[in-house]
Amino acid sequence: MTNNDLLIRLRYALDLKNREMVEIFALGGYNMSPEVLPKYLAKPTLDEDGEFVQTDDYIACNDALFEKFMNGFVTYKRGKQEQKPGQTPPPAPTKKDHSNNLMLKRVKIALSLTTEDMIAIFYDAGLNVSKGELGAILRKADHRNYKECGDNFARNFLKGLTLKYRQ
Repeated sequence: MTNNDLLIRLRYALDLKNREMVEIFALGGYNMSPEVLPKYLAKPTLDEDGEFVQTDDYIACNDALFEKFMNGFVTYKRGKQEQKPGQTPPPAPTKKDHSNNLMLKRVKIALSLTTEDMIAIFYDAGLNVSKGELGAILRKADHRNYKECGDNFARNFLKGLTLKYRQ
């Protein structure tokens, strides 16, 4: 799944309006204009080779922009976290998370979900996930037991979120 797909599905699952999406991008440090946002939420066109084509109606969301959105989403749901005096900022990771892993981690944090909550969301979507599998997906990218989250996991998680938050 592309980052645009993740944005579209997350927006639908949590019933986010365009105004809220623009605010989330702003909280993540990116000034998204309300006129440009629909281009990130549009379906892409494909060329004859099956590759995405950049058009006037579609803009691809890169990993850095998606990460800013997810960080803004955490701030939107939980509020800005102030650094305590004497606390050093965490070191930057040596490897970047896959977009699906990043989405799962940030949604877990933003919605204050426990591991059991996430397993229940997967179960509601029809996918049985063990704590070990989920733990491997939620690890840091440079951990030896890190597992990249596949599109099927991400799709089912977003489907479960939709069932939980849109009923």
